[in-house]
Amino acid sequence: MSKESIKEIDSRLKMAEDAEKEQLMKVYAPDDRAGVQKLLEKYRKQKEKLLAEKERLAKMRQYEEKYADHAFICGIDEVGRGPLAGPVVAGAVILPKECEILYINDSKKLSAAKRDELYDEIMDKAVAVGLGMASPARIDEINILQATYEAMRQAIGNLKVKPDLLLNDAVTIPEVVIPQVPIIKGDAKSVSIAAASIVAKVTRDRLMEEYDKVLPGYGFASNKGYGSAEHIKALQTLGPTLIHRRSFIGHFV
Repeated sequence: MSKESIKEIDSRLKMAEDAEKEQLMKVYAPDDRAGVQKLLEKYRKQKEKLLAEKERLAKMRQYEEKYADHAFICGIDEVGRGPLAGPVVAGAVILPKECEILYINDSKKLSAAKRDELYDEIMDKAVAVGLGMASPARIDEINILQATYEAMRQAIGNLKVKPDLLLNDAVTIPEVVIPQVPIIKGDAKSVSIAAASIVAKVTRDRLMEEYDKVLPGYGFASNKGYGSAEHIKALQTLGPTLIHRRSFIGHFV
């Protein structure tokens, strides 16, 4: 039996690289102390979860691998088509080949804290990131679909590296000459689109939180401009603001 304390064993396992951790777990396996066995089970479960996550990510790289002959593959996604207030925001992200960002996923499936964490990792690892926005006034002027396309074109134009293939979440963007692959529910099927979805979502959420500071009473920090009960009540009592989409709020004011 090891003479090390359970706390010392835990510390060694926690600090060890994967290969060393495997060896240490074999070394400690004969230790029949309940605390040691509980520790080993914890690390076994961690390994199983990590393997499952890597398998999930492998499936999310299917399009990136299918089009691997393209040097710069860009994922495109948007957020904010449905809210009553605020802009629609598009993200464009080019990730390096073989880039691994654990737990990347459709931004809607992630907590706000996880999105923030992944946003930082994406911004650090990406070859290029571009953002585009269409204001509420522009949405009212040309409609939400055309405004979304405009924001997407802006995002592509703001990339510092020109992509040679676009992986889009569901849509084909007009007036873009770069080859496009529209993928239904692409933010859950492509790491590039998922990255774009996270960048766009975090950007828009932070913007709405700033709007909440200067336009209090509508709950923008929590509802992000969507039609929550609090938001609709504020619309009816306080009236619309400059960031409300007039073409979206006719039923409420």
